[in-house]
Amino acid sequence: MDEKDDEKSEKKIVIDHNVCIGCGTCEGIASDYFKVEDGLAEVTAPYKEEDADIIDEAISSCPVSAISV
Repeated sequence: MDEKDDEKSEKKIVIDHNVCIGCGTCEGIASDYFKVEDGLAEVTAPYKEEDADIIDEAISSCPVSAISV
């Protein structure tokens, strides 16, 4: 595994719970990766490069920009 592969495997989806409003947009777009529980979004699966487009769509659709990679 070279350095580039290492970087890809270390990507992680992060939700800032101080900002999240639990609206569910991320879950609606990428339910394999997000679930709203107790009023806040939670990450339910590790980042997969093959799903980067749907994860990026969920990130860019968050109305309060609470999600990052």
